[in-house]
Amino acid sequence: MTLWGRFDRAGTTGFGTIDGDAISIHEGDMFRAAKATGETVALADVKLLAPCVPTKMVAMWNNFHALAAKMKVAEPEEPLYLLKGNNSFLGPDELIRRPKAYAGKVNYEGELGIVIGRQCKDVSEDSAGDYIFGYTCINDVTAGELISKDKTFAQWCRSKSFDTFGVYGPVIATGLDPASLVVKTVLNGDERQNYPISDMIFPPHRLVGLISHDMTLMPGDVICCGTSLGVGSMKEKSNTVTVTIAGIGTLSNVFE
Repeated sequence: MTLWGRFDRAGTTGFGTIDGDAISIHEGDMFRAAKATGETVALADVKLLAPCVPTKMVAMWNNFHALAAKMKVAEPEEPLYLLKGNNSFLGPDELIRRPKAYAGKVNYEGELGIVIGRQCKDVSEDSAGDYIFGYTCINDVTAGELISKDKTFAQWCRSKSFDTFGVYGPVIATGLDPASLVVKTVLNGDERQNYPISDMIFPPHRLVGLISHDMTLMPGDVICCGTSLGVGSMKEKSNTVTVTIAGIGTLSNVFE
């Protein structure tokens, strides 16, 4: 397993592999034969950024058996998804900001994220793994009361695309078996979500294969796998929300 991260050091962006409290700096393209420079830098001396720069973030809805059962909705026959605007993208330890245009509840949604490593179009489920670079943590922040505000049009994209609402990181982990992973979300010290990825209706390889028949996926694109039980709203005052997936790490942000 390898952990890849992007960082800012004195105004210069770099990337590399993380081992303990140090980063081995690499050059070239993270997704294509990146080479170690031989230089290392302490994590304490850099600021971790969002671990990749997607052209798009694809976000699933109703992709877990347990949540579908709780909501008493039918499980979908094909993936149900939306796109989050790239203005929403946010990295670890950054501030999630309440939109000035919205005064309702803002929800956290801890999720697994798939990071694409190669241009991907019309691939099969069996070959999809060849196009997955690795996995990251997601907080798919949502202005929940907007979705059904207008009875003539469900506002999924708007509710999830406010600035700072597409949170991911802190790293990309390669060499993981996603079926063994568990997502844990903690709000202000209280565990709110703890669910297995093995409960997904459309597992990662199947998701990549099916979505690639709808659109071309590019290196660095992120697929948010959807969330499960325990979604809730963040309070009016400052909140600390963390999404932890063992093997990847902890994505931590403050919402205010």
